[in-house]
Amino acid sequence: MSEYLPGLEGVPATKSNISDIDGEKGILFYRGYPIEQLAELSTFEETSLLLLDGYLPTAHELAMFDEQLRGNRRVKFNIRSLMKCLPPTGHPMEILQTAVASLSAFYPGNECLTSPEACEDLDYIHNMTVKIIARMPVIVAMWEHIRNGYDPIEPRSDLTSAENFLYMFLGEEPDPVLARIMDICLVLHAEHTINASTFAALVTGSTLASPYQVIAAAIGTLAGPLHGGANEKVVQMLDEIESPKQVEKWLDAKLKNKEKIWGLGHREYKTKDPRAIILQKLVDKLIEERGGQVSPKFEIAMALEAAAEARLAEKGVYANVDYYSGILYEEMGIPTDQFTSIFAISRAAGWLAHWREQLSDNRIFRPTQVYTGEPPRDYVPLSKRG
Repeated sequence: MSEYLPGLEGVPATKSNISDIDGEKGILFYRGYPIEQLAELSTFEETSLLLLDGYLPTAHELAMFDEQLRGNRRVKFNIRSLMKCLPPTGHPMEILQTAVASLSAFYPGNECLTSPEACEDLDYIHNMTVKIIARMPVIVAMWEHIRNGYDPIEPRSDLTSAENFLYMFLGEEPDPVLARIMDICLVLHAEHTINASTFAALVTGSTLASPYQVIAAAIGTLAGPLHGGANEKVVQMLDEIESPKQVEKWLDAKLKNKEKIWGLGHREYKTKDPRAIILQKLVDKLIEERGGQVSPKFEIAMALEAAAEARLAEKGVYANVDYYSGILYEEMGIPTDQFTSIFAISRAAGWLAHWREQLSDNRIFRPTQVYTGEPPRDYVPLSKRG
């Protein structure tokens, strides 16, 4: 194949049985299970194990996995010392990438990948997966305190992944409703076929790099505003609009100037992102729980979505997963620049599932190109150049 397709749009890069999308109908499956069912009935721990192993675990298998996650939350003090040396103005995604990349120096054992049996050592792959999924939320929460001049809060083993993250981040036991909303958000963001960050993980994994480097590469890719960073842009956009009364005037001006409307549109979906539908229901639940006492951003967001749908639906542009997630996080007391970090701690489950799948039948990625440069020519000595 020699045809150049910008962004590799529509070009199969791998075979996978982890997740699937029907963009026309707005359906997302993890291992064949609809995302709606997983969001309602599952947990982040169970969904992660489903993505990794390919089937819904037994009660014993889930309990063992949960126990392993809880037992691997602590990180060595060297990581904390390293993070204290980083500038407090650093973006949380930059800090997360740095800290995750450094884990291989503090937790050696990657030599397994250089042996012929590496792809068959499922114990190694499982153990590395547990350590990364368990420690990424801890690192994110640690940075929130460190950058504000405080020592981080120690993790607890008596809380779920979502509960412990909120506890470490906010410094108090979370409200059960908010903890459940966070858990659902983690389920929704855990996997989404071969997106940009997952592809970065596949390419890095295909070189047999350390899994920490694999995840660091994926984190760097996720940080971009055209990928995971879009949820930050949504909240900034809603702040700019200021009031539901300003929505239509603001939107028409943006469309006239052909500017991007953050949180709207998705390359895969021609209808509303199924994850956005679930998140909007969570918004409604939170509004009900708080008796309507929530941020006016909710009203602006709903007004903007309605106005945009009236103007853009015929083009297949609807709300995506980033549209409501940031607003929910802000209601939990999470700063805007930490939104994408939460995306990352969830998507690590999907990245690691793809890493495992890549190793099972590995071949290093080496795409070709369409050369558009000069034809062959002779070198001109410096003394003869005009």
